[in-house]
Amino acid sequence: MAETKKALTDRIWDFFCSLKLAIIVVLLLALTSIIGTIILQNGSPADYVREYGQANYELFKKLQFTDMYHSTWFIGILALFGLNLTCCSIEKFPRVWKFVKEPILVAGSGIFKGSANRAEFSCKDSKQQVAEKLSTLLEKEFAKTTLTEKDGKFYIFAQKGIYSRFGAYLTHLSILIIMAGAVIGNIWGYKAFVNIVEGSSIDTVRTFNNNESINLDFTVRCDDFDVSYYPGGNRPKDYNSDLVILENGQEIIHKRIEVNDPLTYKGIKFYQSSYGPAGNAFFKVRVTENATGEVAELKAHQGKHVQLAGGYSFSVTNFAEDDRNFGPAIQLHVNSPDGKHGAPFVVWQNHPQLDSKRAGIFTFVLLGHDQPFYTGLQVAKDPGVNVVWAGCFLIVFGSLTAFFFSHKRIWICLQDDGKNTTVLLAGNAHRNQPGFSLAFDDLQQKIEATAKNQSPKKEG
Repeated sequence: MAETKKALTDRIWDFFCSLKLAIIVVLLLALTSIIGTIILQNGSPADYVREYGQANYELFKKLQFTDMYHSTWFIGILALFGLNLTCCSIEKFPRVWKFVKEPILVAGSGIFKGSANRAEFSCKDSKQQVAEKLSTLLEKEFAKTTLTEKDGKFYIFAQKGIYSRFGAYLTHLSILIIMAGAVIGNIWGYKAFVNIVEGSSIDTVRTFNNNESINLDFTVRCDDFDVSYYPGGNRPKDYNSDLVILENGQEIIHKRIEVNDPLTYKGIKFYQSSYGPAGNAFFKVRVTENATGEVAELKAHQGKHVQLAGGYSFSVTNFAEDDRNFGPAIQLHVNSPDGKHGAPFVVWQNHPQLDSKRAGIFTFVLLGHDQPFYTGLQVAKDPGVNVVWAGCFLIVFGSLTAFFFSHKRIWICLQDDGKNTTVLLAGNAHRNQPGFSLAFDDLQQKIEATAKNQSPKKEG
């Protein structure tokens, strides 16, 4: 007889429940993860052109490879995987639910003959007496029992760990929750950046993917930035920023952040990610007018004129962190009142007495220098992060339930054979069969000894 053709709805349902679809979707997710690892995400156009060329950059942009995890097709794959997982769970769940709601209280002959763990013996007590003794023993050694009388026989049933059958579904649910949290973060969250110069503040940031400006609804101020270097070079050892959150002119939070220790406010995290010089350095200079002995401490920016007594001025034209192993030094020149530039000369911070030998109108001493920096911050808002954390907790709990616990069942049938009571015993577990077999053997000895009014045998 020809096989009846399935309805369209049944074929669609079978498609979304199929193992083949699950394998294909998992492979697609693995492939996209590889692509997302190899290809830079959320970079600037210049980065992509320099790394891959203009043609490949245009191709990557059309395929949404430059911001893959926010792409419509990646979210579509996640949705398909979630739908497949949901359909598979729904299809298999009724059978598991039936185990919970309708346990097999009266075991048939197939259970007693087909179980890998089974036993049979006889005892002299009546089946009512044996049933009472074995029910008490099982409740003490195994789990709560149910006694059923049918066709002149007594049936005892006990089970434990039944909810371990839901561990796989709990794991499936946790995966769906994690994916939901990721989608929430992708749609309603953002990753952005901002540079704040020391002493200044901002209230907007720009996204990585499209350089869109986002209003923060509060102000972030950088009060200070510090960087320390490893000895003998300019390799940064540590750098951090003093950030202040302000709302309506009031300071709300003040925190010193560093790498991997962000500032969080209203679900937005500010990570220390980079830094750089912001404009020209300024120098602290002590100037002595040699004729009068008058001393002044001035602040000078490179390239800008600073007024001196008598209409003179000076300008710093160059700076070196270490001039010929003599330490920090500035090159400057003094301008006469009529605007003529004098000959340039060098002042070393570590040798303040040298400039007095120049015998000029003024003597200069370099007291120190300071380079203003900007702090580069990565800004992230992810409203789905708590959902993801809930899913992660649930997946651990579900995995432990699914893999380390099992549903164990014991059946006993008591029947009269004319003179004695015949005891049929069977048991099974849906996971860790070797471990259950050892426990079953031990329980069988106790059951037999109790039914026969004997002491259990001691091994060894």
